[in-house]
Amino acid sequence: MLSEKSAVTVRASLPAVGAAIGEISERFYARLFDAHPDLLRNLFNRGNQAAGTQRQALAGSIAAFATHLLDRPEQRPDALLGRIAHKHASLGIAPEQYEVVHEHLFAAIAEVLGQAVTPEVAAAWDEVYWLMANALVAIEKRLYEESGGTGPRPFEVVERIRETADVVTFRVRPADGGAVRGFRAGQYVSVGVTLPDGARQIRQYSLSGAPDESVRQFSVKWVRGDGTAPDGEVSRHLHAHVREGDVLELSEPYGDLVLGGATDRPLLLASAGIGVTPMVAMLAALAADGHRAPVTVVHGDRSPADHALRADHEAYAAKLPDAAVHFFYERDAAPGSHPGRVDLDRADVLVRPGTRAYLCGPLPFMRAVRTRLIEKGVAPADIHYEVEGLASVPGTG
Repeated sequence: MLSEKSAVTVRASLPAVGAAIGEISERFYARLFDAHPDLLRNLFNRGNQAAGTQRQALAGSIAAFATHLLDRPEQRPDALLGRIAHKHASLGIAPEQYEVVHEHLFAAIAEVLGQAVTPEVAAAWDEVYWLMANALVAIEKRLYEESGGTGPRPFEVVERIRETADVVTFRVRPADGGAVRGFRAGQYVSVGVTLPDGARQIRQYSLSGAPDESVRQFSVKWVRGDGTAPDGEVSRHLHAHVREGDVLELSEPYGDLVLGGATDRPLLLASAGIGVTPMVAMLAALAADGHRAPVTVVHGDRSPADHALRADHEAYAAKLPDAAVHFFYERDAAPGSHPGRVDLDRADVLVRPGTRAYLCGPLPFMRAVRTRLIEKGVAPADIHYEVEGLASVPGTG
């Protein structure tokens, strides 16, 4: 809880800090990478840094945390903290790195705001920072303990499956022959690769299934440039160069978009594009557990040919006794599917009372589906989501 004195100061200075948070974030990263170039080379997503999305994510998380402290001082924003902590744990973030961030972040604040950063303002925002940092350190410590405290492990690619023109599934097994820990459907792993220039870059990919208990399976969409941004360098490398017998570094599974709560409630699993991967894993888990409550499956894609893991999507849903499947395609819609983009009304998607929804896809899709679910009576607390391609911490995207 923020002290009363600091709360007054943060409330008064929040408009100024909020207005300058983008510039503060830019200065922070410039300072950080000047002092520690290895962090950009071997930890942070270089593509997100070039595009500015990482700066936006940092600014958003700080502003959201400070606002929460002011508006709901009696309640810690565990949803926000948990999501960041899972990402940090998958990257192997250590407590001492928060000291490094603190040094350069507060120097950037002083540079941008100048004389407006009085000792009182500095002390108040220092308190905000350490409330957030210490909470993250505690959550990350628990996550490391739950995962066995291991860092990244070498995994050998044992199978490579071409799903679509832009999506490849990799099946990998520990190179040391050791055991593979279980995972919760919806979780992801961090995958580390060494690029041609020697940089070690890390990305997160959802686990899209478990063919057997000794294998990890994840699917990668080639992020192609659109003229305003280059290709994703890690996805391009995985598609173009990684074959059976090659070795990748994988973290333990992390992520908080997982099935949970009462198993007798209706579920809705909605996805678009590569957001299908955690949903297929969830369907596989439901089928394996003998889930009997109603399940509504919704997916949108450019065409059936672009629908990654489509056969698995259909097969796992077919194993459930009460499942309704709605696939939407912008072109070449086959019989039994719907033409156009996902529309919960046009397809008469049934949203039952008490539904718990899990969503994954691009931001416009997420906004539209979440808004319509709330209008249909689904409680906001029962809508769980992961936004495909929205970076919130160093290695995503």
